[in-house]
Amino acid sequence: MRNLIERLVTALKKSGGEMPLESFRALVQKGRDSLFEEPDTLMELVIASGVPIVIEEETVRLLTAFRSWREETFCVVDIETNGSVPSRSQIIEIGALKWRNGEIVGRFESFAACSYLPENISDITGIFPEDLRDAPPLSRVLPDFKAFLGDAVFVAHNISFDYNFVSHSFERFGLGVLGNRRLCTIELARRTIEAERYGLGHLNVVLDINTLVHHRAYADALTASKVMEIGLKRVPKSVMTTEALIDFTKLPIAKAKRLLSEETG
Repeated sequence: MRNLIERLVTALKKSGGEMPLESFRALVQKGRDSLFEEPDTLMELVIASGVPIVIEEETVRLLTAFRSWREETFCVVDIETNGSVPSRSQIIEIGALKWRNGEIVGRFESFAACSYLPENISDITGIFPEDLRDAPPLSRVLPDFKAFLGDAVFVAHNISFDYNFVSHSFERFGLGVLGNRRLCTIELARRTIEAERYGLGHLNVVLDINTLVHHRAYADALTASKVMEIGLKRVPKSVMTTEALIDFTKLPIAKAKRLLSEETG
């Protein structure tokens, strides 16, 4: 399903952000994993995954291809886990905030009950078994988080870890794949901020963010949102839409910095 979502988004972007519904349905049908999958059902699953698409007047539109990033809702996420491999580990804490146009417009924070918490994880995070004893099960936390996330852009520092872990967890509990558009604050920072290192702890200090707590989910999400905010103030003026912003963070670093220098003279 995730590969299908990526192909559909790529096709929409190549067609200027929108295409006729019948063309979109044909792409869905072509990308089916099984002949028994109904295209209309797959389309519903794609939309439910958090992909920001709408169907209006027989046209499918990718909203992030038209919406200014200044008007976008970004959901900055950080998770703590009891291990590094999704198939053998679980999320023990989720912290997230919704950010739009310089303001925090929503907040999500929850522990998740866990039967096994290695000592080294407690040493890193400061989370101990007693903190999780009365926490809700992950099976209850994840639906609430999915509802909070909606179709906002999923933002994280080193996004591949958080995004893939959350997506695996969604699938594990029958919530479908994670299809939200994504933005990595490390990649944004590498193209807009000069620093010796781009770990969250280092940027927290050198950018004078100074969040007091580190390796706790909401605190790290808050720090990442500040990194994002600083980076967004420095993106080229030619980067106008959310999709253009996502593409900018994937440019070769030298090319992105050259673009910045050309615009600043």
